[in-house]
Amino acid sequence: MSRDYILDKDESEVGDIVWWKESVVYQIYPSSFKDSDGDGYGDLQGIYEKLDYLENLGVDVIWLCPIYDSPGHDNGYDIRDYYGILRKYGTMEDFDRLLAEAHKRGLKIMMDLVLNHTSDEHAWFAESRSSKINPKRDYYIWRSGKNGQVPNNWESYFGGSVWKHDPETNEYYLHLYSEQQPDLNWNNAQMAEEMYEMVHWWLEKGVDGFRFDAVAHIAKAEGLPSAHNPDNLPVVPAYQLFSNLEQVHSILKKLNNMILKPYGPMTVGETSGLGPEQALAYVGTDRDELNMVFQFEHMFIDAKSSGIGKWNYKEWKLTDLKEIMSRWQTVLHGRGWNANYMGNHDQPRPVSRFGDDGKYRVHSAQMLATWMLTLEGTPTSIKEKRSA
Repeated sequence: MSRDYILDKDESEVGDIVWWKESVVYQIYPSSFKDSDGDGYGDLQGIYEKLDYLENLGVDVIWLCPIYDSPGHDNGYDIRDYYGILRKYGTMEDFDRLLAEAHKRGLKIMMDLVLNHTSDEHAWFAESRSSKINPKRDYYIWRSGKNGQVPNNWESYFGGSVWKHDPETNEYYLHLYSEQQPDLNWNNAQMAEEMYEMVHWWLEKGVDGFRFDAVAHIAKAEGLPSAHNPDNLPVVPAYQLFSNLEQVHSILKKLNNMILKPYGPMTVGETSGLGPEQALAYVGTDRDELNMVFQFEHMFIDAKSSGIGKWNYKEWKLTDLKEIMSRWQTVLHGRGWNANYMGNHDQPRPVSRFGDDGKYRVHSAQMLATWMLTLEGTPTSIKEKRSA
């Protein structure tokens, strides 16, 4: 089952066979997968014990949700140390063993990596907030208030303002997600270099790919202007001011050409708020950025709005789902590559959502799996339920 394809640096044809086009990706949410020591949390040893099971399933790539050292305010997506393993999951030696044993079985490991923000307990942020003249102050995005108010009217994905006042220096820092997840400032060249080096470190260790979390948001509009607000609300959605901006592409091109390309990893970007035409800016064969993206268009088909509004259900039609997926297949055909999925750690279970989890549970699961496996692109499945 081993995949020995090597991504040629000069590859330009989307039809050329490379390993990630021939793969099935299996997502593992580590804390709920397999608990090997009875402490109530899944761990790396538990994943190691299930490698033969995964191999027998026909899995090619294991996508690990974050296993880095983290306070856990956002399920590990608030990283405290990019070079450390969260203690409840094990040690770096456990990870090295898992990686080596996966490779022996022809399995590849894709890491979940957050480039947009860190934990507020990261050593960089501790320095950044300590003083306005600290060398790492501009590793994050700080602003003074305006007339006793926050710097602008952007709404956080977690609700409320994107700004948090910090009394240490009497300024606000920006957080698109929780206040424990301050956004990094990709305009700071030294911070960017340290992030590039961190990615290189994991590639040297032997990981086979990355899912780049929230990568569409790593660039913000120059000057951080307030969003249009005709109703004069305290905060408003401002996605167009921090999503899929042109600077994102220049950052990814540099990352790919400097760090990624010599290793040929699988790269998937989490990119909300775009259609297939815009996705080609990331995955087009002439772009030198990412292999594929996780798009959200079909994930909002039953939601009244994005963000926290996705839990407000609205009726949907099968023909709408068909139209969305057909358009992604058609537009990217011969020009880019799809990452196909119907559920992940951010979404409800696909059988309950798009099928019938009662009488026709098995039939629904088979139908959805068959559909995913027959689309052009790399299919991704999810396994969160605890395994024996």
